Amino acid sequence: MKFASEWVPDGNEPDLAEGRVDLQPVRTVAGEGYVTATKAVRECTTDRRRDPNPSLRPVLDLFCGVGGFSNGFEATGEFEVVAGADLLGDRLDTFCANHPTAIGHGGDIRGLSADALLSGTPQPFVVIGGPPCQGFSSIRPFRNIEWNDPRNNLGEEFCRVVAATNPEWLVFENVVGLLKHDRGRALTALVGGFEALGYRVSYRVLNAAYYGLPQRRERLIIVGSRKGKPFEWPTPSHRHNHRSMAGNSNVLITPQVGLFDDTAPALTLMDAIGDLPQLSSGQRAEHYACVPQNRYQELLRFNSETLTMHNATAHSPEMLNIIRHAGSNIHALPPGMVTSGFSTCYSRLDADEPANTITVNFVHPASNRCIHPFQDRALTPREGARLQSFPDVFKFTGTRSQIVKQIGNAVPPLLGKVIAEAILDAE
Repeated sequence: MKFASEWVPDGNEPDLAEGRVDLQPVRTVAGEGYVTATKAVRECTTDRRRDPNPSLRPVLDLFCGVGGFSNGFEATGEFEVVAGADLLGDRLDTFCANHPTAIGHGGDIRGLSADALLSGTPQPFVVIGGPPCQGFSSIRPFRNIEWNDPRNNLGEEFCRVVAATNPEWLVFENVVGLLKHDRGRALTALVGGFEALGYRVSYRVLNAAYYGLPQRRERLIIVGSRKGKPFEWPTPSHRHNHRSMAGNSNVLITPQVGLFDDTAPALTLMDAIGDLPQLSSGQRAEHYACVPQNRYQELLRFNSETLTMHNATAHSPEMLNIIRHAGSNIHALPPGMVTSGFSTCYSRLDADEPANTITVNFVHPASNRCIHPFQDRALTPREGARLQSFPDVFKFTGTRSQIVKQIGNAVPPLLGKVIAEAILDAE
């Protein structure tokens, strides 16, 4: 597997403290990056640090974030990322730190021509990406889209780049809610756009827990082949009883059950983080508690000798009191302790189950279920990265709050690896 070095702290330690607690739930804004945090936009183009290997299949990563999805492609040893684009500067810095053969393009993709994206870059074998799902229902005929048209939505932008770069394969990932957005018309328009470009397209909902990750994270994945090659969706390797956001949809891939079931039980939270030392509120640790206890921990340790990003949020006394009373949901708290919040706020994770989908605020208990099963604190950035399958040697850059958002927004690298391997099988 090919992953880069370590976390780069920037000395912004005030991020560790929550300060005064207002007991309001942390809410995640859809399309974070294109709706919020516009101050972080930085128009730039970075230089690659190393030339791509011509024997590997080039990958263009749109809306790349930190590049977790494309790192999974590189982990197969058959792909190499040659370029990426993202709106937010801190995401692009992390992406470039972990993709030495990639040119990074910072800024709104609606202002990037295909010529700019491909400048100094080989034609991509695959274009991957997961844009925020704004306005998909308004998609127009893709062959008539102009690259600098301000009316373009982000789904159109993905298609525009595919049309201009003509890759062998495309991989589009998004939230499960896209299945039913605008009564399914958004997804129909998107798939129709890919087919109009000449791609044979199929789509499924994949649950990360069914593929060896310790998190019940569901994503809608669309795969297209320009040469019309049949794509066989990967068979789940693990099983877990989970109620899907997709309901009983026939596009949901589930583990086989029955007499000949050979899947393994899904990895649990402690399978992922059990080798990390205990912490109290506000504490940090820089050494592992023990040797890896299972294959997953061994894989993510990746011969790392120094533990990074294992620093707990400094909770206020008021929040610590809430944490001590926390249970499986907000209703476990004594009446009146908090005045508002979703059912999964201020809740402990189960040690012996895969984690809930982590959010961009998983270091704060008011977010979706993120309190440690036994310790009186929220998850640390390292624990969140473990649940997302980021290796401990992956280099995160930026402030602590930026890094937490980078982790929570990412596509798990190991899920990207599963998709990449299926594309290789189709070849």
